[in-house]
Amino acid sequence: MKNKKLLSTVLALALCLSALAGCNAQQGGNSQSESSGSSQSGTQTEYSDAKQIVLSDDGITVDGKTVAAGESESGVTVGSEIIYYHDMDNYESGNEYGDGDDEDKHTEAEAAAHTLVTITEAGIYRVSGTLSKGQLAVDLGEDAVTDPTAVVTLVLDGADITCEIAPAVIFYNVYECSDSTVDTKGVVDTSAAGANVVVADGSENHIKGSYVAKIYKDNSEQKKLAKYDAAFYSKRTININGGAEGTGKLYIEAENEGLDSELHLTINGGNIYINSQDDGINTNEDGISVTTVNGGYLFVNGGLGEEGDGIDSNGYITINGGTVLAVANGKAGDGGIDADMDITINGGVVTAFGSRNDSVSENSAQNCMELTFNGSRTAAQGLAVKDADGNTVIEAACEREFSSVTYSSPALEQNVDYTVYVDGVQQAYTAVSVDAAPGMGFGGGFEGREPVLINDPIVTELPDGFEEWIKSDDNIPDNIREWLEDISRALTGQPIETPRPVEPKLETEGSTSGDGQMSTNAQQSVSDGNKPPEKPDSTGTNGENSANSHAASSTFVLTGVRTSFIGVANA
Repeated sequence: MKNKKLLSTVLALALCLSALAGCNAQQGGNSQSESSGSSQSGTQTEYSDAKQIVLSDDGITVDGKTVAAGESESGVTVGSEIIYYHDMDNYESGNEYGDGDDEDKHTEAEAAAHTLVTITEAGIYRVSGTLSKGQLAVDLGEDAVTDPTAVVTLVLDGADITCEIAPAVIFYNVYECSDSTVDTKGVVDTSAAGANVVVADGSENHIKGSYVAKIYKDNSEQKKLAKYDAAFYSKRTININGGAEGTGKLYIEAENEGLDSELHLTINGGNIYINSQDDGINTNEDGISVTTVNGGYLFVNGGLGEEGDGIDSNGYITINGGTVLAVANGKAGDGGIDADMDITINGGVVTAFGSRNDSVSENSAQNCMELTFNGSRTAAQGLAVKDADGNTVIEAACEREFSSVTYSSPALEQNVDYTVYVDGVQQAYTAVSVDAAPGMGFGGGFEGREPVLINDPIVTELPDGFEEWIKSDDNIPDNIREWLEDISRALTGQPIETPRPVEPKLETEGSTSGDGQMSTNAQQSVSDGNKPPEKPDSTGTNGENSANSHAASSTFVLTGVRTSFIGVANA
């Protein structure tokens, strides 16, 4: 998804998060950190009535019985062909086969080297063992989509599955609990979904998968027959849960996208780590899909290829709890969090890095800090945000390139001074708050420590009405107007005729302390989740000027659920 909303902030600070190689960070306040776990098999006390599937390159067993190719046992079939993109351009009929390129094609010999294990009956299945070339599929038949009893739960308990020609795990036909035509506005109950995954306590699970480029039906209309973009894929709404203790781990490594659902995805628990060449997570029903995070620990390292978001929804993103660390490609205009509709944060600890994060909805129940850097950050510089008492709210170091960070935590408070430090140096900036409308690639692995914490947006083009607003709004101080005009020239490719230093002082509604620090009466930046920023109104939410400005300010204050700033660093 490349539909990017303009964001209303530019902040020139040097910040850095952990890359594929990993990073470390600490955060202040109420947070849920990664659950501890081991590589040992999970306990058998959870789902003790589950059917036992043990994977092996030497053979598959179900409840201790070996299932040979072409045979079935207790609702599990071994054999048949994995759906993959064949090495062909046209069907025998002459009709075009698909829209894939040579790099998407696979030979019959490649496919024959893989083992397909398919679950065909509803129930609970505990999966363990290793399949170095194969796929675990769930398919209860087309009638299952409307059958509320067609529910399958996969308990991943030390499963290691690699597929080089298609997704390693895929849900085809199970009960679909939701209507793909209904806009739920980002709130959806998926508890009845037919696709369910449990990451068993104490277990470590590895899913390494490829994808299937779009294959057409054998006719002249070129209607889609198959297209599965992710290493872990579901055609239906899917839930992912942790065990009772929340200590299980699921690693997903993807040649293309990581974890996808064609409708809704709900994450309730577990520790999930995703490395992907493209989007880390994608839910792809336009204007409808909801990606919900209610708990657990989620680390998404997306866009390791030429492009890709961290968490990408063609509909909504709703985060109610847990810890979310999402990283996007830092060069391609991608966001750690990216949604066509609203992004709502009601709880948990959320940190998203990208080159352009999408803005968070004003309807969020939890405070959110959005900062944008005037240029990408590539060095592993440390960033810290502290409150007025010197308490660290967030601290991080990172090795991937980014320009935008979004941070939300219960620790963030309104009307509290926050100061930003880069490599221990306090940053001063000019801030203006505005009301805005709203090949298999398996190398590298998950060695080292995964990233942690910070936050947000960037402006790479002017919103509609920006230049007219600068000229016509009498409430903009002259020195700020000149600065905004320079930004306008820079973004439209015009030369800046006269360099203008940042003014050391500006009389505004903010209060200036003796050391030059300033508290900013920033107005909440409002987003409708689907439009670029509109021209700000001259009046703020409480009758205050919505262009309250501060030069050489080194502190800022959150005054709304979502507060954004335009700024230029002095360091």
